[in-house]
Amino acid sequence: MMRMKYLVASAILSLTLAGCSSDTVPDNPPSEMYATAQEKLQSGNFRGAITELEALDNRYPFGPYSQQVQLDLIYAYYKADELPMAQATIDRFARLNPTHPNIDYVMYMRGLTDMAFDGNTVQDFFGIDRSDRDPQHARAAFRDFTQLVQNFPQSAYAADAQKRLVALHNRLANYELSVAQYYTKRGAFVAVVNRVEQMMRDYPDSEATRNALPLMENAYRQLNLASQADKVKKIIEANDIKG
Repeated sequence: MMRMKYLVASAILSLTLAGCSSDTVPDNPPSEMYATAQEKLQSGNFRGAITELEALDNRYPFGPYSQQVQLDLIYAYYKADELPMAQATIDRFARLNPTHPNIDYVMYMRGLTDMAFDGNTVQDFFGIDRSDRDPQHARAAFRDFTQLVQNFPQSAYAADAQKRLVALHNRLANYELSVAQYYTKRGAFVAVVNRVEQMMRDYPDSEATRNALPLMENAYRQLNLASQADKVKKIIEANDIKG
């Protein structure tokens, strides 16, 4: 449902911007329009580049620059923080050009876009921990980068994607820890045990999982399951985890 909302919003916005672009951009030959768009991209004028590229796409949808215009729009939308438009353009390009030589780049940009949806600049700037926020887009980004690394291991973007997978892995593990902490506060100890067990399967090497083990031990003790609690305690002691 969330993706559908973005696509509907993007379609409406695309029509609006296309109309505006036609009114404000001179009717130059496509080569001149594309050169102007490139100048604006290179100078960091991403919104200006978007206006030029949208006009070019609107006037010459089947021209010689059509595919490159879409690739440039993906980048410009992302840099201008127009994330729904970036996502809609990515989906459109991937659907129409599944075997394009730059499809690995499109997959990489999809991952970046989903990561941007998940992030919050203000919270990051002030160092606010919001690991408890919905990880929907983080999971999507993890899938995006995983597909890129698996399908295009030699891609120029694979190494950076691998680094981002590590960060996303920790992000998702931290979310699970926050859920286990919430259940602990609510006294839902069976749910705590189940959550930490899932963390041990999905994120066995994460710091968040190590930090969740004391919650699991406590939950077992609250449930009067001393034998299971002692087993978890041994794991905690073996890993020198502070309670």
